[in-house]
Amino acid sequence: MTNKNAGAGEINTREIILDMLMEICEKGAYSHVVLRQTLRKYQYLDKRDRAFITRITEGTLENRIYIDYVIDQVSKIKVAKMKPLIRNLLRMSVYQVLKMDSVPVSATCNEAVKLAIKRSFGQLKGFVNGVLRAIIRNKENLKFPNASEDLVTYLHVMYSMPKWIVEQLIVQYGVEDASRIIKGFAKDDDRICVRMNTTKASAKDIVNQLEEEKIKVEKSDVYENALYISEIDFLENSDAFREGLISVQDLSSMLVSVIADPKEGDLCLDMCAAPGGKALHLYEMMNAKGKVIARDVSDYKVELIWENIERTGADGVEAEVFDATELDESMLGKADVVVADLPCSGLGVIGKKSDIKYNMTPDKEKELVRLQRRMLDNAWQYVKKGGTLIYSTCTLNKEENIENMRYVEEKYPLKLVDISKYVPEGYCRGTARNGYLQMLPGIDGSDGFFICRFERV
Repeated sequence: MTNKNAGAGEINTREIILDMLMEICEKGAYSHVVLRQTLRKYQYLDKRDRAFITRITEGTLENRIYIDYVIDQVSKIKVAKMKPLIRNLLRMSVYQVLKMDSVPVSATCNEAVKLAIKRSFGQLKGFVNGVLRAIIRNKENLKFPNASEDLVTYLHVMYSMPKWIVEQLIVQYGVEDASRIIKGFAKDDDRICVRMNTTKASAKDIVNQLEEEKIKVEKSDVYENALYISEIDFLENSDAFREGLISVQDLSSMLVSVIADPKEGDLCLDMCAAPGGKALHLYEMMNAKGKVIARDVSDYKVELIWENIERTGADGVEAEVFDATELDESMLGKADVVVADLPCSGLGVIGKKSDIKYNMTPDKEKELVRLQRRMLDNAWQYVKKGGTLIYSTCTLNKEENIENMRYVEEKYPLKLVDISKYVPEGYCRGTARNGYLQMLPGIDGSDGFFICRFERV
């Protein structure tokens, strides 16, 4: 698939996809960052081409283990031993063959061979063609693990989930819920969750503007200011987005500020705030009558926060560079609300950021638990007596969630408080009365997310 643009020459969308996969799979770049930057660079492309780029890039990453399992069945050279460019060229091509009926297999093979030649691997064009043709011929006879014989291997291969994550989820959540979570990551949903900024316009006016822009809108039944939008080509071209009427944020992330429940005039501290969604939401919940200090560890991350502050006109939000592992003595006991949404393993957002599951390890998880506790050791000290501390992560690992909550509760003058009034009755298995929520993909209709609320006594 190609597209022509005046002054830009002919664009080969498959070559764009290949370059992105090389950045992500071979150089360790973040998939959502690479995709966002690429779509911004090629925003002049036809909507159909941009959708093609997104679908194949995300689909290849999401199904990488499954695809490699298939390739290894027909190739004498195993995927791990292939040249990196050939490995990723085959992956994206096999995804098209197995998962995209709308793309003719002949076109997929021909374009793969052309790309191999163009990228100086002409000597391997026969190998590329042979592997793809073998998969096409044997498409109906490929062999896969049997769920009843070996559930772990079945979930590992069929849902491209590293075995250690499958095993951890089964240990922590049981077979049934672990299976639903893993299958939930693979759910095909092209909707974008956004938060309405009702300090700038009414919910009704925001919905009307989105619909006037020919964007499909669905309302959330959990939070009144959450919307699901679809049938949109490039969000940054939306007037509603540019004017700061909406911000991209998952429902689970919105609930952090909802549960924090700041009041007009409060001082709020968001310790790890980039790109600023929760900080802006706190400010909006105070009806723009309060102050939010939004911090993160690097100039780059703080610049992301400033971009969103400027887009939304949130004058009462200040962004600054600060390392959350350091104690800021000037803030001791001053904040009405502290949000500690801390760095985590990210296992709850695998459905949106597939590269996480390939880059995380059990050892990295344990390092993160130690890092989180260092930050929590500081976080509680910024809270006024009677003030609120929110601890949240976007992961499913109970060591980072429940166990860290218990660590704080047992060590510091903080008590968990009932948060059931902020969510529908029984939401997330009814733990809200005990002061926390663990949202699960495939079960709760959101990303995997953990939130608990403490009050300083």
